[in-house]
Amino acid sequence: MIAIDASSLAKYVLREENWRDVRNHLLNEPYSLNLALAEVSNAIWKHSVLYGRISREQANKMFKALEKLREVVVFEPFEKYLEDAVKIAMDKNITVYDALYIAQAKKIGKLLTSDDKQRKIAEEIGIDVIFIE
Repeated sequence: MIAIDASSLAKYVLREENWRDVRNHLLNEPYSLNLALAEVSNAIWKHSVLYGRISREQANKMFKALEKLREVVVFEPFEKYLEDAVKIAMDKNITVYDALYIAQAKKIGKLLTSDDKQRKIAEEIGIDVIFIE
C-alpha cells in the first residue's frame, strides 16, 4: 500500500514529466485523500484557464481521467487525519494540506510525492518516501 499525494496525482493526470513513474505506483494498492480530488481539479483548471497550457477540451478529458482514478485509488476523508496533520504542520512548519498526506502515509507506511519539502519532512518523521521529480 502507498499514500499518493496531490502533487503526484496531478503530475499523472496532467501528463507532466515522469508521469509514467506515478502510473507504475497505481498498481500498489494506492490511497489518497478526498482533498486530492479538489487539489488536482484546481491544478487542471490553472493549466487551462490561468496558464493557457491546455485547451478546455483537454482539461475536460483530464477531469474525466481524474474521476476514473476513483476506480483505482482509495480516496479517504481528510478529516480522519486532521488532528495528526495539524500537529505535524505546527511542529514542522508546513501547510496542513501537505501534512495531511504525511499523516495518512504514517498510517499506510509509504508516501509517493513530487513535493521536495514534503518528502524531506516525511523522511524526518521516519516515513518511507518515493520521490518522483
